[in-house]
Amino acid sequence: QVQLVESGGGLVQPGGSLRLSCAASGSIFSINAMGWYRQAPGNSRELVALISGGGTTRYADSVKGRFTISRDNAKNTWSLQMNNLKPEDTAVYSCYGFIRPDGSGYNAYWGQGTQVTVSS
Repeated sequence: QVQLVESGGGLVQPGGSLRLSCAASGSIFSINAMGWYRQAPGNSRELVALISGGGTTRYADSVKGRFTISRDNAKNTWSLQMNNLKPEDTAVYSCYGFIRPDGSGYNAYWGQGTQVTVSS
């Protein structure tokens, strides 16, 4: 059973920084893509950042230059460093992994979500 657990959300003032982390656990053979999505009230879920197994990154236009995604393959963890946060970044952030468990094929897995609130 694969589980993703996020940490690092919270309340921050505009212009501040937060770092989100996601840890995958269970019988994992390999992880391909790792990423972060977010959903604000009244909005649909949107991709924030993605990093491929080869290290290629992709960002939403709204966060380019402010957010950085990274991964640690040895620990099955990935992080999202968020700088210069804006009120419009307020949302529930969920980590995503395209994971192959032992003895199975690849599937998408999601964390439970962590609230990020940017407000003065």
